[in-house]
Amino acid sequence: MEKSAGQPSSRRKKWLLSILVLVVVAGIAGYYNRSALALWGFDFFLSDNVEKKLQNSYKPLEGRVTTPVVYKKEDPFSLLLLGVDQRDKEIGRSDTMIYTVVRPIDGAILMISIPRDTYTAIIGKETKSGKQWEDKITHAYAFGGAKMSVETVENLFDSRIDHYATINFQGFRDVIDAMGGISLPITEDLVNDDADHEKFVVKAGQDLYNGKDALNYVRYREDAGGDTSRAGRHQVFLNAIMNKASQVGQWAKIPDLMDTMGQNFSTDLTPEHMIDLAKSMLQAGNRTIYSHTLKGNGHRKENHGAWYYFADEEDLAATQQLIKAWLDPAKTKAELPLPEEYQVKDKKPVESLSATSEAVRSKN
Repeated sequence: MEKSAGQPSSRRKKWLLSILVLVVVAGIAGYYNRSALALWGFDFFLSDNVEKKLQNSYKPLEGRVTTPVVYKKEDPFSLLLLGVDQRDKEIGRSDTMIYTVVRPIDGAILMISIPRDTYTAIIGKETKSGKQWEDKITHAYAFGGAKMSVETVENLFDSRIDHYATINFQGFRDVIDAMGGISLPITEDLVNDDADHEKFVVKAGQDLYNGKDALNYVRYREDAGGDTSRAGRHQVFLNAIMNKASQVGQWAKIPDLMDTMGQNFSTDLTPEHMIDLAKSMLQAGNRTIYSHTLKGNGHRKENHGAWYYFADEEDLAATQQLIKAWLDPAKTKAELPLPEEYQVKDKKPVESLSATSEAVRSKN
């Protein structure tokens, strides 16, 4: 008996079923590996374009030897992140200073925030009598740019800094707007209204914060925690940006974001190094960030004098040892010491900041 012309044969049914299975499997694999697919798309369509744009931001520091273009990706390295509050044509000051240890092979990052008013020796600057200049660490950038900031922080922590990266806050604001805003854990309105401070209000409970509000979140300085709380907000802010940048839909915007950054970003990381680092660190589930803010207390050195933040000597020594351990390539991730914030207290472990938005929302 002949089969009707409209009835598919058994072989054709199996062929159609196989195609359907492939489509379903590919869809499931694509969903669960969407970061990998995004990276493939980035490599295929955008990598060369982005590398060319990043050439404009590559600015090695004069008189300092940096890691060559050919580097061992598994080796830990240190990076000083400088957020510069520069307006119009002024030099500006480094409102944000974060000593960062990146361990690409572990997907682990250590971020040590230095309060902007920390009193320390400013390396490369002397008094008229030839003595070592001591001042707020934020002034190092105003006196001698990124190079003086790098060498001052190296002296403070007694550890090398392999690379630096500076971003003018104006550039951050424009990039956040270009990304469509970021999520921030603001549960109460932030009101900056002190007579000596810039006036602004950041409303709590927004799903996304635009560049202006996000930047004011970083600048806010009138809570009880002072410089320490401000440094903690800087870390949350950076995590929020990395979380947003890691989303698949953001990859296609990267060339435009590079244009938006313009002259607001500079670093001695080569374009190749930056691209490799971004791809390894922005993948969800492959990034663990541990953060610590240098402890201390604030007071004036003399009546009616300037207000300074004085680092706690014990915490400074512990932080120096922490950095040295993280820079040791022989240590595994399990062997790395953690800041005390992440040690077990009252049987409740403190979770590290990860690539998930829940972790960002939980750190206030």
